[in-house]
Amino acid sequence: MDVNPFFSELLSKIRGINDYQLIQDINVVLNSFGLSVVKIILILFISLFLFILRKYFYSFVEKIFVKLNYTKKKSHEILLSLKSVFEYLLIFVNLEIIIYIYNGFKSIEFVSMFFNIIYIIMLTLAVYKVVNKIAAIKINTIDSSKSKIKASVINVGMKIVNFVILITGLLVILHSAGVNLTAVLSGLGIGGFAVALAAKDSLANFFGTLSILLSDTFRQGDWIVADGVEGTVVEIGLRVTIIRTFDNALISVPNANLANADIKNWNRRELGRRIKMSLGVKYDSKREDIKNAIEDIREMLINHPQIASQNTEINRSTKKEAKMISYEDAHGIKQTLLVYLDEFGASSINILVYCFSKTVNWAEWLEVKEDVMHKIMEIFEKNNLEFAFPSMSIYKEN
Repeated sequence: MDVNPFFSELLSKIRGINDYQLIQDINVVLNSFGLSVVKIILILFISLFLFILRKYFYSFVEKIFVKLNYTKKKSHEILLSLKSVFEYLLIFVNLEIIIYIYNGFKSIEFVSMFFNIIYIIMLTLAVYKVVNKIAAIKINTIDSSKSKIKASVINVGMKIVNFVILITGLLVILHSAGVNLTAVLSGLGIGGFAVALAAKDSLANFFGTLSILLSDTFRQGDWIVADGVEGTVVEIGLRVTIIRTFDNALISVPNANLANADIKNWNRRELGRRIKMSLGVKYDSKREDIKNAIEDIREMLINHPQIASQNTEINRSTKKEAKMISYEDAHGIKQTLLVYLDEFGASSINILVYCFSKTVNWAEWLEVKEDVMHKIMEIFEKNNLEFAFPSMSIYKEN
């Protein structure tokens, strides 16, 4: 009998129970089903052993990730991603052992091949889940820190890693199934040129992805206007960039198009969202009142806590800029504040108000703009000025 060394010592200890008459009588019944008391005891013992091993495995894996400088919470998250895979792995291991014992401790070639393929699939899935969970943790860490590593770079990198994991797992499965990998790889090399020609658009999109990531034109979460589309960047993929528009539609734009498009990125600004308005006052207003109102508006904006001015402090980075450009232009900082008599309009004398809010958030910007408008109305009332409205003067000749 071809006995696996793993079971040899265990078998020698429990084989003695066959000497009992009761066991022999039970075996007579069980033998008709291809079983025996020894086989049943072994199956139950191994099943119990695997069940106990599961708990120790979870604790062991968690300790490994804690030693790799992951917090206990993050280590637990990684462990949870592995849990379902490991549970299924134990089921298949247990099933293979049951078949092995049932067959008189003899392996069946096609059964062994089947389970080997299952184990490779499970291992590939485990690597996939762990790598992606670690990537997700890293992305969350980046989002909550000031790290210059982009989440979009990790996201695209993970797509490439996942592809490599999938191909590696597939090649190992083919090797286990007895397929000649040399012939397969040679065939891929011959057909590679034809595939490249057929997939030239996909290659253009892939290089477009690299161009977007290297130029750092936009990132995930940015509000952009590009190629006739405006919205928030959901994901930068290997082929397309997915954008969520403000009417809640989801649009996929080929990266080759985006790489060559004019892109307006509203998120690349640290300080300053423009407020621009033209205030029309009536022509019968007094010059001195207009002059005083302009001074009051200018003073109000300079002292406004939410309006950027030359007095606004900027937390400049101590790191040297890589390019010879101004810090303000590189980081999107605007502090311009202008209040001047601008022009004599058709039906009003126009005052230009041009400034920037400190916030770049849209909702907060609207609040600041509303507050500024209320204060301007108060200043007009204080200086006896009235807003002009489009009018027409008609002169009657006698």
